[in-house]
Amino acid sequence: QVQLVESGGGLVQPGGSLRLSCVFSGSIFSLYAMNWYRQGPGKQRELVATINSGATISSGGSTNYADSVKGRFTISRDNAKNTVYLQMNSLKPEDTAVYYCHTYGPRDYWGQGTQVTVSS
Repeated sequence: QVQLVESGGGLVQPGGSLRLSCVFSGSIFSLYAMNWYRQGPGKQRELVATINSGATISSGGSTNYADSVKGRFTISRDNAKNTVYLQMNSLKPEDTAVYYCHTYGPRDYWGQGTQVTVSS
């Protein structure tokens, strides 16, 4: 059974940075594409960033981003540590949301979410 555990959220001022982590367990991490979603107050959950499985290298893989975060956020993975990261720079108040780690196989798998609040 795949399990995902996020960490790294918190309160940060506009223009600041945070790095989210998601630890994967229960299967072979390198075989899974990984995603970060977020859900802001009163908003629908949206896809923020994706990274493919990249099974042949220790980290990396092709990536895609929502237009709203391109150039500010970077998704990466370390297959040796079963972990996917989301580096968030130049944070804006509109980035405030609960951020969720996600993957899929026979079904969707979600982490519990980590709160990111961008406020002065």
